[in-house]
Amino acid sequence: MTSLREQTPGYLLDRHQIRMTVVYTALFSLVFLLLSVPFSGETWFALGSNSTFLYTVAFMLSAALAVLVSRWLLGRCRNLKRFALLDYVLWVVAEVVLVSLLYTVFTRQGLRLGIISAAPRSNGTIFLSALVYSAVCLCVPYAFCSLQSALRDKDNTIRLMNYGNVVSDKPAPPYADKRITLFDNNGVLKFSISSDNLYFIESDDNYIKAWYMDSAGEMKQYMLRCRLKTVEDSFADSELVRCHRKYIVNIRNIAVLKAEKEGYKVDFDIDSIDPIPISKTYEQAVLARFNSR
Repeated sequence: MTSLREQTPGYLLDRHQIRMTVVYTALFSLVFLLLSVPFSGETWFALGSNSTFLYTVAFMLSAALAVLVSRWLLGRCRNLKRFALLDYVLWVVAEVVLVSLLYTVFTRQGLRLGIISAAPRSNGTIFLSALVYSAVCLCVPYAFCSLQSALRDKDNTIRLMNYGNVVSDKPAPPYADKRITLFDNNGVLKFSISSDNLYFIESDDNYIKAWYMDSAGEMKQYMLRCRLKTVEDSFADSELVRCHRKYIVNIRNIAVLKAEKEGYKVDFDIDSIDPIPISKTYEQAVLARFNSR
């Protein structure tokens, strides 16, 4: 069972996920409101060409802008060292409250200007009514998008772990061959190499870079669209070890483990590769694996 104190899954903060969530939320909210307004006496939304309709459009655009800015700020949180699942839940609650407050302000202003013809209600009553609609309009598409991304992420993890499921013109190598196989976010096999020749994997926004030694002895890199967290989960208990939020290293190819003033670093003793830092979060795990290799 997932704890709210655990780190927020990376796919919830991914740029593609956030863009998809905003689009789904806008479409769902529009359809939901169009279907529910005729049967509700609590809202003042209207269709047509009158001033109330223009006021309705102004509110919807303002609410959409508020959600868009909020989701953009949420995307920036993926760079934080610690952003727990509870933080994400509270962020969603804050968005619901924000939209509800925005609706309350629009309603009071519309009543004052005579744009809205409705029975006067207290601010508390308006806010509570808006809270229900906002929760449905935001939480339903959020939950749908999160579930879709979670299933896609799980599918990518399974694909990474099962090289034997790949269609190929030659038999799949046995496990003893210890090949590292990487798939992109669409589940397409993009990279396959002996673990002896893979040095480290670097995160680059929504992509990763695999640094490896080719058959000519030259250090090269290969970039593909994939999450570092997916690689970490797929190759747990292997020679690939997470040492930093941006790096996974091949523990077998580390030449020197340096203890410096700012912390530990790993060095592959290759001129073209700078020493890679080890963050405090992963320090003990890396040291234990390095000493037991």
